[in-house]
Amino acid sequence: MSIDIAQYRIAREPFYRPQGDEVALYEAAYAARLPVMLKGPTGCGKSRFVEYMAWRLDRPLITVACNEDMTASDLVGRYLLDRDGTRWLDGPLTVAARIGAICYLDEIVEARQDTTVVIHPLTDHRRALPLDKKGELVAAHPDFQLAISYNPGYQSLMKDLKPSTKQRFAALDFDYPEAALEAEIVARETGIDGETAARLVKVAQAARNLKGHGLVEGASTRLVVYAAELIRRGVAPRAACRAAMARPITDDADIRATLDHAVDAVFA
Repeated sequence: MSIDIAQYRIAREPFYRPQGDEVALYEAAYAARLPVMLKGPTGCGKSRFVEYMAWRLDRPLITVACNEDMTASDLVGRYLLDRDGTRWLDGPLTVAARIGAICYLDEIVEARQDTTVVIHPLTDHRRALPLDKKGELVAAHPDFQLAISYNPGYQSLMKDLKPSTKQRFAALDFDYPEAALEAEIVARETGIDGETAARLVKVAQAARNLKGHGLVEGASTRLVVYAAELIRRGVAPRAACRAAMARPITDDADIRATLDHAVDAVFA
């Protein structure tokens, strides 16, 4: 079976600003072909980081957005019926193992635990993927690497990773950037001026301070970028903040009022 590897390559350098030594740590992990787990809050840059590292390492990247309906067959593959009978179709994990890509399982805790177990043979000395339905054992390409991400502060105990899964990965911690760096990222991503970007970050920080006090999650860097995009297209800053940073994270009237007051104070 011929696979077009070019479709999985990152053609242009993704914009990413390191917060610490995560680039060097990932490069070392890849050199050792260690599987990597990225831990951090929603919208803090985990997926962008993986894209950046795939580009930097010149490796194809296959990303899977995990969900509770995802089965093991969705990852490894299945038989399909067509006019000529049945044929096998590799899943994204199998394709990545064959071609030596980085396979990134985003928000892996959203998948069922009986599904995530299929990654175990790829994350130890075996580096192999059994295709039980096909009767094939796929030996991972020497360049293959598995990366996963999740938000450790969000999921319930019923949606946590098993210890037997966690201990197969090297882990990198992510968080929202410090204020000046986050403002730089927002300005670079959207073309908005630095002063407005800094004010948007202040609003986001006010929302993050409410985490555990009425909010499950604060405003992510992604939402700050959304607000900046609205402003750049002519939306008033206060309206942009409410639409992109306050309303998406809560339906509670009191919390909304608190966030609106923060927006009014920052953009007075």
